[in-house]
Amino acid sequence: MTALSATDAVVIAAQLGRQPRGVCTVAHRCPCGLPDVIQTAPRLPDGTPFPTLYYLTCPRAAAAISGLEAAGLMREMTRRLADDPGLRQQQGAAHRDYLGRRDAAARAAGMPPLPPGTPSAGGMPSRVKCLHALAAHELATAGANALGRETIEAAGQWWAAGPCMPAPASPSSAGPDPAVPGAASPASSRTGPAAPSSAVPDPAVPCPAGPDPAGSARPAAGPRRADG
Repeated sequence: MTALSATDAVVIAAQLGRQPRGVCTVAHRCPCGLPDVIQTAPRLPDGTPFPTLYYLTCPRAAAAISGLEAAGLMREMTRRLADDPGLRQQQGAAHRDYLGRRDAAARAAGMPPLPPGTPSAGGMPSRVKCLHALAAHELATAGANALGRETIEAAGQWWAAGPCMPAPASPSSAGPDPAVPGAASPASSRTGPAAPSSAVPDPAVPCPAGPDPAGSARPAAGPRRADG
């Protein structure tokens, strides 16, 4: 996890085609150096619940994962969950991890946690409803989500062609922006993007205050996602 810089904010808005809602931090960076997962506030500035703690921003990753969804991978995973007690146990643990991190993020930001019974993300623990959410959880918290890891591996190396977009120049008054590093290679032991050593989010980092951009329109193009 890294702090959200002004450059990160510009990149994320360009990746999504809109201003993001309630962004706290960059939860994971692509091997190209740009953000690909953000951690968002459990509540928007007006208090509206926002259950999606980790949101996948890279358009190439999102497109690759949308292709997996269209090919029926969610149905296959849901069938496996019904048949495999071990996998159900893993996803149950992932569900609890997500809820715990979301509650901790809310407390750190000085806001009440979401009500008991609020879903975690992606259909956890018993179904698979959004691969983007599962992949974002695994990228942000390496080793926490087994089906998220499978999704990342199946999506392939979306970063191989280089950054999804050029990083904007930092404002001259601020000097070079250290929060966007140069390209990095994924660890040889992982088939998906390498999680940096700071990939596990620090729930003590509160979300910044500011106007609520939730009313911004989504881009017209691209598949509809179930994670917010």
